[in-house]
Amino acid sequence: MSAEFPAARPRRLRRTPVLRRMVAGTRLHPSELILPVFVKEGLAEPAPVASMPGVYQHSRESLRKAAHEAAEAGVGGLILFGIPAVKDARGSAADDPDGILQQALREVNAEVGDAIVVMADTCLDEFTDHGHCGLLTADGEVDNDATLERYASMAVAQAEAGSQMVAPSGMMDGQVAAIRAALDAAGHQNVPIMAYTAKYASAFFGPFREAAECAPQFGDRASHQQDPAGPLEEALREVRLDLAEGADIVMVKPAMSYLDVIRRFRDTVDVPVAAYQVSGEYAMIEAAAANGWIDRERMIMESLIGIRRAGADLILTYWATEVARRL
Repeated sequence: MSAEFPAARPRRLRRTPVLRRMVAGTRLHPSELILPVFVKEGLAEPAPVASMPGVYQHSRESLRKAAHEAAEAGVGGLILFGIPAVKDARGSAADDPDGILQQALREVNAEVGDAIVVMADTCLDEFTDHGHCGLLTADGEVDNDATLERYASMAVAQAEAGSQMVAPSGMMDGQVAAIRAALDAAGHQNVPIMAYTAKYASAFFGPFREAAECAPQFGDRASHQQDPAGPLEEALREVRLDLAEGADIVMVKPAMSYLDVIRRFRDTVDVPVAAYQVSGEYAMIEAAAANGWIDRERMIMESLIGIRRAGADLILTYWATEVARRL
């Protein structure tokens, strides 16, 4: 009789919720989540981002409230994006000590810096009037080496404003080395760098450009962000370069369509690997949920578990506070 039935029954360990919880191989913890937040100069009240339901351009006051909520929920980190009232070709507000990003960093770090890692995006696209990630040559191309000088100055300004970590996202060659040298020379040897190492020229960034008001006024970013169809070896070359230049954490962005890259990073490096669940990933789930097509909470959790299972140690997600509370 026994030969007629399977001896191996994997379903035994799936039978009840407590069994499934006990043997779960992939777990989420609030401290592994990082909340991206936008702060805009001159706002009296938070302004909703139409393409990202539940996400806001914050005033300085509402940003502090959001930071407290994230810290109380146990979220591991906040990454700030600043939107100045005045933009120019150099992105002058990016390293202005009195610029919106530096003001926000000082305030948030003073209030919750002991409970949550306060960090800043280190890129010029939110600050330039042309919307590109760096300075432009006369013929409109992004000038890699001139841009490195601006990134270095921006990173030092962020560190001096209290940023506990800087995160260069512009995909300029040599950006980590330039920032590391500038931070060290300014006495900020202990400020780590979370490098956007494999950042792809992705259509999934669309809603972010509304939130950060940084859509390019002409052209695109394909000359410096990685090609989605490019070889995986290119991403691995980028990670080797960033580590050699002093990166403390390496990131893959976006997450969902690049789970294979996350896995290869995790198998290759001995530093934490971060993944950014980007605005398009967020917007798709929120839009489908609003139409009643999916189970919103289950979809959110499954998407994050998938990123974690692929090998990400840290996940940047706009649902960080909500998910941390649920966990």
